[in-house]
Amino acid sequence: MYKVKVYVTLRESVLDPQGVAVQNALHTMEYKEVQEVRIGKYMELTLADTSNVDARVKEMCEKLLANTVIEDYSYEIEEVVSS
Repeated sequence: MYKVKVYVTLRESVLDPQGVAVQNALHTMEYKEVQEVRIGKYMELTLADTSNVDARVKEMCEKLLANTVIEDYSYEIEEVVSS
């Protein structure tokens, strides 16, 4: 079995209005040291044992989990040992 952590973020060239709103709110709360906020998504997937896990996860990200036109993604795969 595998545990996969997927991180999806807007590309640097894409304006992040939600991040700007959070940054402004933090400044209003006197957290002036915050220079930039980028909002993203985090997902955890648990996969049954399968061949070529890396290729399967990449396919999932590109077909559904991330909008590759405006988002970047990365992931970590961890093999889980049943006890």
